[in-house]
Amino acid sequence: MKQLVILISIFVIGCKPTVNAPAQRSGKPRVAVVNYPLAYFVERIAGDLVEVHFPKIKGDPAFWKPTNAEVREFQSNDLILLNGASYAKWTAWSSLPGSRTINTSAAFRDAFIAVKADTVHRHGKDGEHSHTGMAFTTWLDFKQAQQQAAAVHRALADLLPTHDETLANNFAGLQRDLVSLDADLRGIAADLGDTPLLGSHPVYQYLSRGYGLKIRSVHWEPDAMPDAEGWTELAVLRKTHPARVMLWEDVPGKSIVLELKTQMIRSVVFAPCANRSGNGTDDWLKVMRANLVALRSAISAE
Repeated sequence: MKQLVILISIFVIGCKPTVNAPAQRSGKPRVAVVNYPLAYFVERIAGDLVEVHFPKIKGDPAFWKPTNAEVREFQSNDLILLNGASYAKWTAWSSLPGSRTINTSAAFRDAFIAVKADTVHRHGKDGEHSHTGMAFTTWLDFKQAQQQAAAVHRALADLLPTHDETLANNFAGLQRDLVSLDADLRGIAADLGDTPLLGSHPVYQYLSRGYGLKIRSVHWEPDAMPDAEGWTELAVLRKTHPARVMLWEDVPGKSIVLELKTQMIRSVVFAPCANRSGNGTDDWLKVMRANLVALRSAISAE
């Protein structure tokens, strides 16, 4: 009888579900994120109290297609932070543990910007895709970035209940920086007024709405000279939107810059910084500040 009880006990233990259980680790809790802005917020708020899991992704993390093994790695983390607004579409079909998954933009989901039907195009090394659905660079409205940072803080406070004071102090510092970015950009927007701007790619919707900027976008890549159709599209657009500044996600090729100059258009890098910078030294805040400096310089030249 005793042997039977032991066998039953072993069987029951072996059948317990473990799909949603975080991996057993010794050491720091692990926090998985889908883009670099969220990784930066976690690093600023939690510091070395956690380990951040943000895979090394080539190109825009929004269009990353993880393998099954990479999805399982995400599932195993103690906390999973999503951007929301249809960012990282793979999260919609992956079974992420609900109790450990936080949508950081949930507080303003009613303010998401819908993107109309879009042509399929190639985005660098990310393959063909369309921007149809929701605009997802939510953090380019720094007031929304503040809300996302607040959601990250709340999630970390639940994960690390014995470190309330440290987390609160670090969060306050991050929020001061975000408030400063917002104020600086509002000043630039006031100086711009109704000045029309161009976007090289449709990723500036929240920047445009949040600060009243008059941005209309084409579908160009910084490393690919537009074809004749692309230049024609730009010429048609400028008939009703005579912009002389184009915002780029990354440094455009010299030949593109020179051709734009012949049309009296200046190129300005305003990087969303969805991924870590290539040199690994410029953090998200530095990139955002550089964006504002570049935009300020461009309008000063008007």
